[in-house]
Order: sequence, then C-alpha cells, then structure tokens
Amino acid sequence: MAKSSGLFVCGNCGHEELKWMGQCPGCKEWNSFQEMKIPAKGKAGKSGGYSATRPTESHQHIEAQPLSRIESASHNRLNVEPEEISRVLGGGLVIGSVNLLGGEPGVGKSTLLTGLALQWAKQGVRVLYVAGEESPSQIKMRAERLGFDPKEDEGFLIIDQCRLEPVLELLYADRAANPGPAVMICDSIQTMHSENIDAHPGSVGQIRYCGGVLSDFARTSKCPIFLVGHVTKSGTIAGPKILEHMVDTVLYFEGDGGGPIRMVRAVKNRFGATGELAIMEMCNNGLIPVSEAGALFLSQRQGGEPGSCVTAVRNGSRVFLVEVQALVSPSRYGTPQRVVQGIDSKRVALLAAILEKRAGVDLGGCDIFVKVAGGAKLDDPGADLAILVAMASSLREIPIPNDTLVLGEVGLTGAVRRVNDQNGRAKEAAHHGMKVVIGAKDSRKTIQGLQLVSAETVGLAIEAALSKSSRGQA
Repeated sequence: MAKSSGLFVCGNCGHEELKWMGQCPGCKEWNSFQEMKIPAKGKAGKSGGYSATRPTESHQHIEAQPLSRIESASHNRLNVEPEEISRVLGGGLVIGSVNLLGGEPGVGKSTLLTGLALQWAKQGVRVLYVAGEESPSQIKMRAERLGFDPKEDEGFLIIDQCRLEPVLELLYADRAANPGPAVMICDSIQTMHSENIDAHPGSVGQIRYCGGVLSDFARTSKCPIFLVGHVTKSGTIAGPKILEHMVDTVLYFEGDGGGPIRMVRAVKNRFGATGELAIMEMCNNGLIPVSEAGALFLSQRQGGEPGSCVTAVRNGSRVFLVEVQALVSPSRYGTPQRVVQGIDSKRVALLAAILEKRAGVDLGGCDIFVKVAGGAKLDDPGADLAILVAMASSLREIPIPNDTLVLGEVGLTGAVRRVNDQNGRAKEAAHHGMKVVIGAKDSRKTIQGLQLVSAETVGLAIEAALSKSSRGQA
C-alpha cells in the first residue's frame, strides 16, 4: 500500500523543504514550518489532483492559442456598487478573477460581501455564497437588514458546506445548468478543507490546496470568486504568501479603531491600480460611501496648535488631506523616546536626523512623538516635509497657519524635491479651503489658485512655515 509523503511549508512565505527547519531560508522567520502531508497517487479516491473534482477527463487534449484570438479581460466586467468598491477593483469585477479580502474579525467583511451579493442578485447575476463560518439563517438575518427582497433576490444562493469536493461538484453542476453571469463567495477560505489533504482546516496545506482548486474553477468556468481570509496579529492575511500570489486582487478591509469608518485598500490588483483606497461608513443598512472623503481625516481638526501640519497624500487615483501631529519635548529619562503611529518609525528617525544635520534643529535629549490623525497611514514620500515642519513647530512652540499646506519630498542632503501630481494635490487642497502651499522650488507663484511659497531646503521650508510673514499672509 502506498504511503503518503511529507512536506514542510513555511506559514509566512510559503517556502518548501523536505525536512523541518528551525529558521526559514526564504524569509528568515523562526519556527514557521508546518508539515503538509501529500497522499500517494495510488491511494483510492485520493488522487491529490484537481481531476477528482472537475467533471472533465484528466488527459484532455490542449493546444496553444494565438494571442490575437484571445478576448481581453478588460471588456468583461460585472458592475459593482457602490462605486467606491468598483474603483478599488479597477472599474468592476473581472470575469474569472480571484479576489482575496482580508480583515480583522468583526470589521465588516461579511457585511460588505452580502451587500455586493444583493446588488448582483438584483441585476440578474447568480450569487453562490459558501457559508463556512455562519449558518444560513444568520446570513439571511444580515441580508434582511441590508434590504433583502425575496421577489427580486432569488439568485442569492447559500451553500451550507465546508468540504471542498461536494462544493465543487455543486458549483460545476450549477455552471453547466446556468451559463449566465455568476459570482462565488467563499466565507472563509480558512474553513474549507479537502479530503485529499491530511491536515486540519486552516492549516497551510489546506489553505494552499483549496485556494488553488477554487482558483482553477474560477478561470475554467469564468466565474469570479471572492475569498475571505483571516489576518494574523501583525495584520497580514493568515496562511502562506503563495495564497496572495495565486489570486488576482488582494484587498485589506480596515477599521478606524472602533469607529464607523471603514477603509478598503488594494495592495495587489492585476486589473487596476495598486494602492486604491475606498472609504465607507458602517450604518444600520450596510456600508455607504463617505461624502467629501478627501478631507475626512481633517473633519475634527481644531488647528492653531504647535506641532500640527496638513499635507496631501495620494492613494491610487485619490488625493486625501491628512494632519500630521508631532510632540517634541525635553526628555525626563536617560534615553529619549521615539513613539510613532501611522508612519514607519525608521522613516521618522531618518527625518529627525535630517532635521538636526541640515536644518540645525537640536533634537538631542528630546522625546519625539509623531502621529497621523484620524487613523490614516502614511507611506507617501510627499509627506516628508510636513513631518519635519510639524516637529520643528512643536519644538519652537509656533503654530502653522490652518490654511497652509506643506508638500515635498526630502533628501538626505536636506533638499526639498517636487512630488508627483503636485497640481492634483493642490487642487484638492484648494477645494477644502487651503490658500498657501509650501513646497519645492518652482517658477510659478500660484498653483491651482493657491499661493506657492518655494523652498529649496528644509531650513527655508521651516522658516517659511513658521515665520510671522507667512502667518500674516494666511
């Protein structure tokens, strides 16, 4: 009788080894290897391949196709409402695509997908919802809260099953009987398990195998799939990274620390721009788009306090105004503290060194606290100058005018560099009442109706933002 073979897979990066190792050679993570048993091919009913669940012959004839005869996927998209989610997906849901949605427990992943399913059902699109974590009655209760209509939403079908083989058999049978547009939702991929893998649900082997089989179904049947994924303590999607590699779109669903605001961020998209951000508000009747999302992070800003600076960052095709807050004060302890929220701590340490070396601002013996208000996260280099100006403002106890925007990338030499799409950022700032923009050297005196104050170096930018003449102009 054939015996099953073993394989050890890193749960962090998906690296494979034939034996267990303490440290992963791929990602250098410790104690991340998990055993995945692969049944032998001679074992009855356990082929380990996809042919056992796909109603096609295992040895089918294939031939190469000229690229000119293949239809472009950009023309095959399902309409997605609300428009915020459609933009994050690249303009709609591509036929045959595989989309991974991750987020913390309770953030609203199931609510979002249930709302999308109701919209598709009203448009005549069949929705096959695999209920792995909730009972069908719980899903119906949520759907009724979101406006479920039994007469209009007959195409919303629930599959109450977690085993992969019967689910696939039902899916292929449904596609054969109903060749029209359809969407499958798997909530969640961690609950699915296959008889071909000798491991418990949620393990690396099960997630990898079930994700691969469902991706194969999506591409052969032209049925787009949404996979819901759990996240780890660090905020990344649980399971090997290979699950993110095999899908077309990876979306992260984020909250704002217990408030009603939700953000859907695209970190991978084969059919659209990466980095797109949708901002929505959780209400009793589901998720609705936030009006004036460009100034959402400034909604509760008081202004007039030292250490507060406004900048404009770009996420995909959207521009948002955010407030950078800094608190610099003499340290009462031997070692100064560096506490950062919403920005990479190494980036703040680098900017603090530039501020000391190139602008002559003495930060030795000072505690530095930097935060992005409203729960936003900054990775745009165009916010460098705003972080430096905020720290200088807090140290000197001089406030920055409320209607002043600080924009620029800072190099190690202390030079201020122009950011990409400066006109678009200035236009969004002018729309929300800004009058002055401090940035890189420019021959123009105004930009999108804003007064432009040019600064070649960090020192000149700080003086322009904190000088009396600048406050008088504002």
